[in-house]
Amino acid sequence: MALLGLTLMFLLLFEDISGQIKDIVLYRRPADDVILSCDTGRSCPTVTWLYNRDFTKTEAVVHNRHVVKNSARAARVSLNSADCSLVIKNITAEDAGRYICQQSLNFDINIHLNVITISLSPPDADLKRDDTIMLDCSLLGFDLNERRCQQQRIRWVDEAGSELLVEGGGHKVIRQRNCLSSLTVKRHSGLNRKYTCQVLDRNNKVLIDADYTPVFTGTKSDDQSNTDNFHNQIYIITGSLAGLILVLLITAVIIKSRQRNTVTDEVQKIANSSDPQVEPGCSMTYVTIDHTNQNLTSKKKVKEDTVTYSTVNTQRMREENDELNRIYSNISG
Repeated sequence: MALLGLTLMFLLLFEDISGQIKDIVLYRRPADDVILSCDTGRSCPTVTWLYNRDFTKTEAVVHNRHVVKNSARAARVSLNSADCSLVIKNITAEDAGRYICQQSLNFDINIHLNVITISLSPPDADLKRDDTIMLDCSLLGFDLNERRCQQQRIRWVDEAGSELLVEGGGHKVIRQRNCLSSLTVKRHSGLNRKYTCQVLDRNNKVLIDADYTPVFTGTKSDDQSNTDNFHNQIYIITGSLAGLILVLLITAVIIKSRQRNTVTDEVQKIANSSDPQVEPGCSMTYVTIDHTNQNLTSKKKVKEDTVTYSTVNTQRMREENDELNRIYSNISG
């Protein structure tokens, strides 16, 4: 493998002189699938695919038509046996770089895979805490090939497709550095707004773009609002409980008052029932007993006491007496 790497480096250094190397440039986004063609117009009884991000390290992806198992992307790589093209599923930023198709020891095709990414800077930026965030738009590829960035321009556009100027409207565009362009967005201007990073060629043709929508989960004023809302809810609950207690107390007083009036009415009815003419359902018998002390002489006058006894005969008592009379009659008969 070390000998293979040295051979590759030597051929790469002189590829422009030999004129035998064909370059293909591709642009993709993360999570895309890509097919790297190795169609040389000849059959490919044997093929080897090599990958490098720079000249410091070369990795074999496919060797003699077999995917190298210990490759970093082996689980996502397959080889089309018909034309020896390399298929990579669900690409990531780490897949950006140069892929070299080798057939019969001839380096026939170089494919430069460029991957555009947008990320927060720093990666742990807090969309709830920070008032300003920075978005980094990067075009990743073969690191030593500076020409790909010198001949291209990265710009930011808003939802309407208008290019964002250097500064204004709550944003600031930082000048492009090689293959990186940054955009700072203030919280109040970036809420639910989509920002698009575009890579253009020298004729301003869009080669690839990517979107990013900052999702601000809250603001500092929102925190205060949440606190105020919590306090308001406490006040509402407390007021509701106090109102409920007051209603219960009033209801209890009304019930107690009605019970008291009912008792008073019953007592009044009982008091009025001493007159047999008042309550037809009650039969009362009055007996007057005159008691005179017979042992006193005629010379001494003693006040005569008159005692009146009354027998109350209610409906229930009459029914019980009738029942007893019937029983007695049966026995006597």
